[in-house]
Amino acid sequence: MINLFKNIRAKIEARTRISDDEALALFECDDLLAVGELAALANWRANGVKVYFNVNRHINYSNICVNRCTFCAFSREHEDEDGGYTLAINDILKRAADASAAGATEIHMVGGLHPDLPFDFYLEVMAAIKADSPELHIKAFTAVEIDYFAKLTGQSPVDVIAELKAAGLDSMPGGGAEIFAPEVRKQICPEKITGERWLEVTEQIHQTGLKTNATMLFGHVETYADRVDHLARLRQLQDRTGGFQAFIPLAFQPDNTRVPGAKGVGGVDALKTLAVSRIYLDNFRHIKAYWVMLGLKVSQVSLAFGVNDIDGTVVEEQIGHDAGADSPQQLSKDQLVALIHKAGKLPVERDTLYQELRIY
Repeated sequence: MINLFKNIRAKIEARTRISDDEALALFECDDLLAVGELAALANWRANGVKVYFNVNRHINYSNICVNRCTFCAFSREHEDEDGGYTLAINDILKRAADASAAGATEIHMVGGLHPDLPFDFYLEVMAAIKADSPELHIKAFTAVEIDYFAKLTGQSPVDVIAELKAAGLDSMPGGGAEIFAPEVRKQICPEKITGERWLEVTEQIHQTGLKTNATMLFGHVETYADRVDHLARLRQLQDRTGGFQAFIPLAFQPDNTRVPGAKGVGGVDALKTLAVSRIYLDNFRHIKAYWVMLGLKVSQVSLAFGVNDIDGTVVEEQIGHDAGADSPQQLSKDQLVALIHKAGKLPVERDTLYQELRIY
């Protein structure tokens, strides 16, 4: 094990990448602090002491979805079902305007695959937000949603993206990736597009010039080897396109979901996963701790384990909370700054594309 750490440290210092076998060995290692030290070194070389955050607002426009993913506590089959909803465009605009008035620079908008909404609805939403709040950056829709819009319209994903960009779409989040391993996907999201299709659509998104993030849902029924496979596929795609901005490991929330035998995520596993991701994904500049699913304390500690982004103010997140996340619904800018400062790091407010707006 000592040789493993020495070899990986040498690779980090030489800016060469670790292998899949080395990543798997790090996951299987019980020495969390040693793994964290390597991740901290990798992050220091990429980002120094800076930790980024932004002022953003989440808008989940509908939870009506044609898929019935077993890991999801957010979706409903129809609006008559308890908790089912679809926001009217005016409601979306009010949330966007409130966000802008509160100093937000970004709207983060995703939802279910609604069986009845026409594609024109999404175009109208983009155009209306831009008309009302042109200063807001719209980060919206996952590769899963883009694939669904393509099927809805009979267009290619590239044509769908072109229309959304023309209407006001600025970048995209990285949801829907879950775990790429086919056997695991059959258990947690059998109706969702395959991992291969997610990668294919995302590559097409990058080719249009839009930046995205990438995610991995961990802590359910996947193995360490499945996690390494997922990371490997992301690293390969990033080598080809350079279109990913940040990697966001999402800690599975087991409450109100239907995944038999799902284990959930403890603090040690969360920190190790963030750390290994930092070490392995040498072509990703940013590793994000999504405090909504990790909780505030683990997110703060993760800043010593290779993480350099703490997400944003969020406001009214529903997907993780429906699955049992007990974090707050939102944080203020002052709370984020204090959290980062108390971890001994330098808070940097950014926009969606990681342009630095203010250093605290």
